[in-house]
Amino acid sequence: MAKLNVSIDDRLRDELFKLVPPRRRSQVVNEALRNELLRRKRRHAAEVVRRLRKNSATLSGQEIVEAVRRDRTRTER
Repeated sequence: MAKLNVSIDDRLRDELFKLVPPRRRSQVVNEALRNELLRRKRRHAAEVVRRLRKNSATLSGQEIVEAVRRDRTRTER
């Protein structure tokens, strides 16, 4: 585990010290940071998917079924 010096808002620090016991603060900060990073990764992934959809061809359900059938017959040979 690595140590990291960061600055936080005074009110946030006061609330952390008031609500979280001394030996649990690192765990709480780690969990909060982990959740925030996961949220940001998901938002980024969703944006990538939105851009891909915007730039991709749109297929109908029937076109998808036909493509899957063609692919299956090709791989069965």
